[in-house]
Amino acid sequence: MIPPKMASSTVSFIFIIITTVLLPSLSSQLSDLFPSNNPPPFLGKHSHPIKQPNNHQQYRYETRYFSQPLDHFSFLDLPRFRQRYLINTEHWVGPSRSGPIFLYCGNEGDIEWFAVNTGFVWEIAPRFGAMILFPEHRYYGDSIPFGSKEEAYRNATTLSYLTAEQALADFAVLITDLKTNLSAEGCPVVLFGGSYGGMLAAWMRLKYPHIAVGALASSAPILQFEDIVPPETFYNIVSNSFKRESSSCFDAIKNSWNALRSEGQKEDGLKQLSKTFHLCQELTSVQGLSDWLDSAYSYLAMVNYPYPSNFLMPLPGHPIREVCKKIDGSPAGSSILERIFNGVSVYYNYTGEVDCFQLDDDPHGMNGWNWQACTEMVMPMSSDQNTSMFPAYDWDYSAFREGCQKDFQVTPRPRWITTEFGGHDIEHVLKSFGSNIIFSNGLLDPWSGGSVLKNISETIIALITEEGAHHIDLRASSTEDPDWLVEQRATEIKLIQGWIDNYHKKMKATFEI
Repeated sequence: MIPPKMASSTVSFIFIIITTVLLPSLSSQLSDLFPSNNPPPFLGKHSHPIKQPNNHQQYRYETRYFSQPLDHFSFLDLPRFRQRYLINTEHWVGPSRSGPIFLYCGNEGDIEWFAVNTGFVWEIAPRFGAMILFPEHRYYGDSIPFGSKEEAYRNATTLSYLTAEQALADFAVLITDLKTNLSAEGCPVVLFGGSYGGMLAAWMRLKYPHIAVGALASSAPILQFEDIVPPETFYNIVSNSFKRESSSCFDAIKNSWNALRSEGQKEDGLKQLSKTFHLCQELTSVQGLSDWLDSAYSYLAMVNYPYPSNFLMPLPGHPIREVCKKIDGSPAGSSILERIFNGVSVYYNYTGEVDCFQLDDDPHGMNGWNWQACTEMVMPMSSDQNTSMFPAYDWDYSAFREGCQKDFQVTPRPRWITTEFGGHDIEHVLKSFGSNIIFSNGLLDPWSGGSVLKNISETIIALITEEGAHHIDLRASSTEDPDWLVEQRATEIKLIQGWIDNYHKKMKATFEI
């Protein structure tokens, strides 16, 4: 609203690997295995251009481009860039009837991928007579400054304009210009977003309350900064999702890291590990395999939906349950690592079409999210020896800072997000200065621990579902949706309708005066 490595037969899946932590302190004998220099696991690297397969043709939109300033906060004569946005006015009732505009705050990836994975917005737009707008986040997809990705990502100077603040300003400038051109200044804007996009939606409502009347921030961990929530929260939730399905499954995963490390130290250990896990190329270190497993577990917890999905990977319903069935039900005599492979194959190869797995072995590549994680999106994480199934480690900011200086020649600002958007004493701040924000979270989602989980006021609402996972409410509806999900979406629709009705009442009252 925002940790791992991935693989497939010939395609690399993954957004970003699992932790913002670089070289943690030696809190366990496995500290040389985990974690690696990886930012937190949001969704962006899974995003990809959409070729409009048949099942997505109902999401019709026009692709347009808007000329944006490179820097909204200076008056230097800098080059502009083209920001892509998707627009649909099919059901919009227009400015004469103050038709609302539904704006999804683009995440850290290709905007088309997020558009076709946000069915809720498309489904409710007709009943509201709403325009749909999906602006792309700068430096992602086709919205690349400096003419090319190579140039935009060249160094810290060219990447310095990649910030959440600049992205929100892009959205604000775009919607203001669009409304002016359409004579739609009186049309209310409702913001939507999931994960990092959900964070942007909440922040935009707080920073630009005159531009948007409300925001639905789904799975938005706006409190995952500094010491606001315990750093072990994310991995504890992942671990609990496995433990609740099977304590023996949890124990197998917890014990597998020692087995992995021991095997890797043998003379032909890396060769044997490559064979056991069906890797396309022989390992050069155990770390790559550790990251790959870490990624699977973390993303499984995020998309632990009650029905089959194809969001990150083709997966069955309740995928963690299926993983644990494979681990627990492996043939007699299977080694612990063979059992682990059987389990993670549910994530990486549920279709059975993958012959071997290609690990992504360059976690420090110059990509946008790595940069954001090394500058302002600093989310402390750790793993607790007693409660986590992952190897224990502590958050070590000094090592993290050194890694960012090495990779990007920048020093992180771990307190900047809370300075810019708030976070500390969130209840008092939102109650005093915020309104019309829905924080929706499923408690199976490991990012829920960093979000707002209780009602703050009559207009700052937390919608919590015990069985929900990562922004499941923004997904398209299905005949397999459980009752609690249907009810959650109905509540969101009612709240959004209330925002729009109140806006119209205030506008009418002002006009009559």
